Amino acid sequence: MIGLTLGRYFFMRYISITFWFFLGIFALVFIINFTELSGRMSGLPGYSIDWALTVAALQVPMVMQQTVPFIGLVSGMVTLISLNRKYELVVARSAGISAWQFLAPVCAGAFMFGLAAIVVLNPIAAHGYARSQFLETEVRGARPQDGNAGNAPWIKQRTDEGETIIGARSVLAQGLELADATFLRMDLDGDIIERLDAERAYLRQGHWELRNVSRLGDGSTREKVESVSVKTNLSPEFVTERLARPETIPFFELPRKIAAARSFGLGANAFATHFHTLLALPVLLVAMTLIAATVSMRFARMGQSATIILGGILAGFLLYVVTVLVKAFGSAGFVPPVAAAWFPVIIAGFFGVTFLLYKEDG
Repeated sequence: MIGLTLGRYFFMRYISITFWFFLGIFALVFIINFTELSGRMSGLPGYSIDWALTVAALQVPMVMQQTVPFIGLVSGMVTLISLNRKYELVVARSAGISAWQFLAPVCAGAFMFGLAAIVVLNPIAAHGYARSQFLETEVRGARPQDGNAGNAPWIKQRTDEGETIIGARSVLAQGLELADATFLRMDLDGDIIERLDAERAYLRQGHWELRNVSRLGDGSTREKVESVSVKTNLSPEFVTERLARPETIPFFELPRKIAAARSFGLGANAFATHFHTLLALPVLLVAMTLIAATVSMRFARMGQSATIILGGILAGFLLYVVTVLVKAFGSAGFVPPVAAAWFPVIIAGFFGVTFLLYKEDG
């Protein structure tokens, strides 16, 4: 049985490597994001270096959340390879400690890293990204987003006044606030009677509140209006489910959003899939660690083979691609959200355990 001191040493070794690797990736992502943001927004009147630094820092946690599985994989490989290079695993094996015993602290570190990503990183990423979108929209103003017009969200509502098609350049406040919004109002016969282009649109109780509106009626000239109210029967839960990205909602708020959306008869598949994907993240990192162990624990006098290490990285990348692909099917409703989130993780865990059983126990 591995002792407490040795187990703590392996655990802290993994945590230390993961921390510094995470910090290095964070700095690299921040520099790249700041450079890209400066090149894209420097021509706008409200641009400043302080603004770019703030927005870049707010957006980095969202990017880091996507890199957590790779950080877990590489950290596991580096930890085990470094322990091998210093003969520490050799000494542990000679003392009668099996691979399962000295892998337990490393897997525990990976699990704790996954919990930290859910509890700490995810809320910071969600709030930071939402705030960065608001700041970017404020500086951008009425200027169209280059290349994003085709990705603008659109929804349709029907009231006793007719139908209204609603679109926006940017979605803020989890869908309850729209920037550069367009409202196409149609009568009961389906003919367009009015177009409203608003700088901001806010969903209130029973109506949309449009501000700084440019109104174009049927056959009339365009006029400026400070505020316009458009009747609606859309609930905040429906608008959030249709317009908000699941990544912008913190982990602890997702169950309430899912329950509220389903109470209105909405599937909320994207939110449910994202919730279970986050819930499975600690187990995914343990599976990544087991995959790292399959290519990192073999003792080599001159170091690990580059081919073997590359194979481990490719295996982890393949697992990530499969996870993203199945998540897309779950978000679209083709696969149950629980199955979409947990199936790749369980398969990867079985693969790692089976391979290690074959190598260690024959």
